[in-house]
Amino acid sequence: MDVERTALPGIGLQHVMTTARGRQIGVISHRTGRRDLVIYDREDPDSCIATVALTPDEATAIAELLGTGRIVEHLAELHRQVDGLVTEQFPIPAGSPYDGRPLGDTRARTRTGASIVAVVRGGEVIASPRPDFTFTAGDIIVVVGTGEGTAAVAQILTDG
Repeated sequence: MDVERTALPGIGLQHVMTTARGRQIGVISHRTGRRDLVIYDREDPDSCIATVALTPDEATAIAELLGTGRIVEHLAELHRQVDGLVTEQFPIPAGSPYDGRPLGDTRARTRTGASIVAVVRGGEVIASPRPDFTFTAGDIIVVVGTGEGTAAVAQILTDG
């Protein structure tokens, strides 16, 4: 089983795993200590179908129930193996062809291989935005992928 670890600048860390039955679940660890348990759509792994915000105490209780020792060891090893993966932040500029349009219209992941994993709007973080999430000029888009892929997403957001 693989666990993908992604740094979310200004937010914290995202860990996503795929179950034996093909379901993706993840945990977004905010710098504040809050954890979001996230379940992704089976048909569109960039879309979140459910999020449960957990306090630090609730996250600790669940971790104890699941047994954290093996998970922490495995994540440390994965972190050492992920070379070439970057996280970038790009604004939706005024005049962007995607200002007022949904994320799904960008087809960013299909076109670039990079994923839009969060949007920061007015200090609020929208983790794992759905394809129907509508961008607004000034939104900060958090993108994960190769350097080339993230640069291509920035180009798409600027020029279409």
